[in-house]
Amino acid sequence: MLTIHAAEEVRADWDASPLADGAVAVEGGRIVAVGPAGEIEARFPGARVRRWPGALGPGLLHEGALPDAPSPRERVHAVLKSGAVAVLAEYVDAGLRAAAGRNDVAVLPATRRPVLTAGGRADLAVFDADGACLATVCAGRLVHRRR
Repeated sequence: MLTIHAAEEVRADWDASPLADGAVAVEGGRIVAVGPAGEIEARFPGARVRRWPGALGPGLLHEGALPDAPSPRERVHAVLKSGAVAVLAEYVDAGLRAAAGRNDVAVLPATRRPVLTAGGRADLAVFDADGACLATVCAGRLVHRRR
């Protein structure tokens, strides 16, 4: 099912100028389109629309050791709650790699700059004005939403 994630502002990368009232269309685990919400919604009239307050941009890369928690699953979930959808391989053992795989968290050999682009993996994060993560979408799945 195609889902449109619309937000007060969308950033193709976190250093880019914001697109006011933007949206990202996602189908499966891939981004289909990025642009003004009105145009994206008109292009995909039957899509489910999720509206988010704040800024929506690419999911982050967690660059250090994963947070301490009682289990690998909880350590990965702590990363997802921060808006990160990828971790560096140097910080991941076999148990963490398995937990990351079950949640579609990417394990990368080196740092990379995350961007939103049509055809790219649907890794998104939404942050409020104070910088708190409101939602994380990893490979097209909503994996964290702050209540």
